Amino acid sequence: MADKKKVVHITTVHHPLDPRIFYKECRSLQKGGFDVTLIAPESDDLNGNEEVKVSPIKKHKGRLKGMVFGTIEAYRKAKAMKADVYHFHDPELIPVAWLLKRKNNTVIYDIHEDYETGIVQRDYLTLPARKLLAKIYKLVEKLMARQMELCLAEKYYKEKYPEGVCILNYPLLNESLLNNRTEKSGDAREILYTGNVTTDRGALIHAAIPKADQDVSVYLYGRCPGSLASQMEDEAGEDKDRLHIEGVDRYLPKEEIDDAYLSREWLAGIALFPPTDHYMKKELTKFFEYMTAGIPVLCSDFPKWKEFIDSYQCGLYVDPYNKKEIAEALDYLKEHPDEARQMGEKGKEAVLNHLNWGKEEEKLLDWYRSIT
Repeated sequence: MADKKKVVHITTVHHPLDPRIFYKECRSLQKGGFDVTLIAPESDDLNGNEEVKVSPIKKHKGRLKGMVFGTIEAYRKAKAMKADVYHFHDPELIPVAWLLKRKNNTVIYDIHEDYETGIVQRDYLTLPARKLLAKIYKLVEKLMARQMELCLAEKYYKEKYPEGVCILNYPLLNESLLNNRTEKSGDAREILYTGNVTTDRGALIHAAIPKADQDVSVYLYGRCPGSLASQMEDEAGEDKDRLHIEGVDRYLPKEEIDDAYLSREWLAGIALFPPTDHYMKKELTKFFEYMTAGIPVLCSDFPKWKEFIDSYQCGLYVDPYNKKEIAEALDYLKEHPDEARQMGEKGKEAVLNHLNWGKEEEKLLDWYRSIT
């Protein structure tokens, strides 16, 4: 591409090395011949040698302060860059994106989550306030996003945004994980969770597993608020020595999580989420990561998740509130290592052949070239 198109990705909420934003979209676009800059919160995890330019914005204490001052700084930086494409990742930035839109540029709203249901699910406001905020968000989005392109991280978002383009959040093909041997010795007793640790992602359900099965240990790799970690230890009770939370009050870099996959023989990768409108239709990124590493998936028995597991024969599903079912599923994996290995192999095969970022990268580059 002789005349490189200038692309600016913007987030005031996500970590600058967020896997979808930095490692997938920004790096793919840079590799595809675009001049890419990422505006994101400052972080000690940046070393200045990243292959994608990162323009840091100051982090502020307090969510409201960060939303106001971080948004203003991000807008000023983005406007000065005069990009051909602005690609933003946070709903708070809709007004900024609207201000950046011109006749000679393209603005893309990357919808990572079902924000309307997600707002209702948050617990930092009362339920009536959350419902009101969700309605306001939907109205602002409808009014301001008319002239924007929509990038959808999940298939089911098409139900709400039929005009959007699906660039699904499938995993990067990680050679070290793909080449990791998945033979089961029959002695695996550790189960793994990766990703942010929150109550709506099953934190307290996962914390209760050591109490339900005296034979297993649970390892969680992902940012976890200190107050929640204390609640989880209380939930585990006398068995808290078999509950290991890596990432209390800190961000875990992608490399550290990748190392966790390789660190031991895992019995299962878990996602025992309580039922919520926000997650019941999502194909979780952690599913694909467990599958890449050849680990059987143990998840909640939501209809869409059951359909996914049955399609790829890559794990088991249970009622997340039924401790007996959870224990029985873990016992099955312990007592049938050959079947567990087959689940891992089938999951890995599905990722290798279908569910990987390589396919989505092609779609992203083709789409960008068409709109620029």
